[in-house]
Amino acid sequence: KKVSAKRFGYKDSMIPDEAWNVLHRLRSRGYDVYLVGGCVRDLIMKKIPKDFDIITTADLRQVKDTFVGSAVIVGRRFPIVHVHDNNSIVEVSSFNTYVRGSSGNQMPTSKSPHCSKNDYLRWKNCQGRDFTINGLMFNPYSEKIYDYLGGIEDIKKAKVRTVIPAATSFHEDCARILRAIRIAARLGFSFPKETAYYVRNLACSVARLDK
Repeated sequence: KKVSAKRFGYKDSMIPDEAWNVLHRLRSRGYDVYLVGGCVRDLIMKKIPKDFDIITTADLRQVKDTFVGSAVIVGRRFPIVHVHDNNSIVEVSSFNTYVRGSSGNQMPTSKSPHCSKNDYLRWKNCQGRDFTINGLMFNPYSEKIYDYLGGIEDIKKAKVRTVIPAATSFHEDCARILRAIRIAARLGFSFPKETAYYVRNLACSVARLDK
């Protein structure tokens, strides 16, 4: 599903200069770039995002080479690049990076003949996200929002829903339980029945995060 951001009152001025600088530099080198995750959700809700996360077709080394002296690769399970600009940090991830131990590895590895390469890359990445409302991608140049998971509908319904079955999602990464509670509290959202059940019944697994 492809939706015009103008439907939600989007304006270029809603994206800070630091994020635009990163977007422009990567795009000028021929890479595709998108805003992804919670910042897209917040823009749809007409909220000012706290952070702007970018995903690109460049690999992490190419991103780092684009911002020599101001970029560093961080993270082990899911490495990303931190680009430092004007006392801000813009996080950049790559379509070429996959989460170790993720059930996303069980997804189809070949695309449908009716699906473009770019659509497949976007869809596959969104399938690895935590919640549908965080599984949105936005191309600020075409002003198109890509929604493969029903995230826009869940925003309208004020629901925090896991992308994959909640039991699998929370067993895979118990930190998602805390994120789900935090997002719901901050946005005033609730959980669908299945997600609510496993938030309650797997909450004790969060204790493992301290070890």
